[in-house]
Amino acid sequence: MINVILSGCNGKMGQVITRIIEQDEDVRIVCGFDVNTAMNNGYPVVSSPFHFSDPADVIIDFSHPNSLEPLLKYAAEKKIPAVICTTGLLADQQKQIKAASEVVPMFFSANMSLGVNLLIDLVRRAAKLLEGNFDIEIVERHHNLKIDAPSGTALAIADAVTDTLSQPYEYVYDRHSVRKKRSATEIGIHAVRGGTIVGDHSVIFAGLDEVIEINHHAASKEIFAVGAVRAAKFLVGKAPALYSMKELVSTI
Repeated sequence: MINVILSGCNGKMGQVITRIIEQDEDVRIVCGFDVNTAMNNGYPVVSSPFHFSDPADVIIDFSHPNSLEPLLKYAAEKKIPAVICTTGLLADQQKQIKAASEVVPMFFSANMSLGVNLLIDLVRRAAKLLEGNFDIEIVERHHNLKIDAPSGTALAIADAVTDTLSQPYEYVYDRHSVRKKRSATEIGIHAVRGGTIVGDHSVIFAGLDEVIEINHHAASKEIFAVGAVRAAKFLVGKAPALYSMKELVSTI
C-alpha cells in the first residue's frame, strides 16, 4: 500500500484525486494539506506540512504556487518524494524544484495527462521529420477562468519542438501589431479562453499544399488526476532526481 499526502486536498483537483484514489486498492491518502482544513473525505487535513509527522511514501501537490516553498522544504527534510502538479509556477520556483530533486525524488510536468505527453512525443518526431518544409503553429483553448496564457502545456510543446530542431526558433504570441510575413523560423502560439473548455491543444504543421495537425482534447479534469496518481506510483523507490512524464511515458 502506497501512503499519499495530498497537498491542496480541498481544491477542485484535490477532490478529483481523492475520488480516484478511493477506487485504487494500492493507494490511500493518509493526510491532506490545505488552507481550508475541513475534513471532507475521512482523512486528516492540516494547514501546514509541518503539522503532520506520520510516515508517508509520496506527496501529490495540486495546490497554489505560494504553497510550493514550504512543501519542498518539508519533502526534503522528511525525504518524501513529491509529484508537483501545481500550474503557473515561475522560473525561480521551477529552479527550487530542481534543487530539491538533488535531495529527494521530484516529479514535475507541465501537464499530467498521459495523452498530452504522448502528443508531445509525436510532435517531437514530426518536427524532426518535417523541419525546414513546414510552418509550426500551436493553438491552446481553455475555460474562461484560466489566468495564465499561453498555457504551460503549450509552452512545453513549443520547448519540445525547439529541442528537436537543428536551429533556434522564435516564439511569436501576437501578430496584430506587426505587418510582415511570417518567418520560417518561428512558432506561433495562440491562446483561446471561453466557456468551460477543460483543455484543448493543437499543433499545426503547415506545408506546401498539405497540413498535418496533431490534437488532444481533454473532456474532464479526471485525466490529470489519473496521471498524477500514476506518477506517484512511478516515483516511489526512485533515486533523488527530477523526473517528468517523458520518463513515465517511456516505461509504458
